[in-house]
Amino acid sequence: MRSNSQAGFTLLEVLVATMILGIAVAGLMSNLTQSLSNVARITEHDRGVMLARQKMDELITAAKLPRNQIMEGRFDPSITGGIESGWRATVTLLDLPPGASAGAVAMDRVDLTVWWKLNEKTRTFAIEGIRRGVLDQRDIAQ
Repeated sequence: MRSNSQAGFTLLEVLVATMILGIAVAGLMSNLTQSLSNVARITEHDRGVMLARQKMDELITAAKLPRNQIMEGRFDPSITGGIESGWRATVTLLDLPPGASAGAVAMDRVDLTVWWKLNEKTRTFAIEGIRRGVLDQRDIAQ
């Protein structure tokens, strides 16, 4: 029993306070680790989105692309931060206009998938777009 003239904490009070503080710090460290992991994952996803937009812009503005064929390639490591990544795309005729002939304007659908490797796992991001194309004789024959 303590008298009113004594000030301070008992050993038991110090141990309980230390234990509570330790539990709180452990919980905060766990949350911090999870947050840093989420930031890294979002950064890689943002890079994939940026690469997909860049490649889609190239595909949409290209003068002539082969239809119904798989096109693929890899991105230069200097623009991906050294991460192995690439793309795969297909262009299909969206709709054949009635009475269309070779040289007529038609709409093409561009399907693009960008992939990148992160921690031995392959991640992907898919995007699609519409572009203006020109019909050739093979498109009319189908």
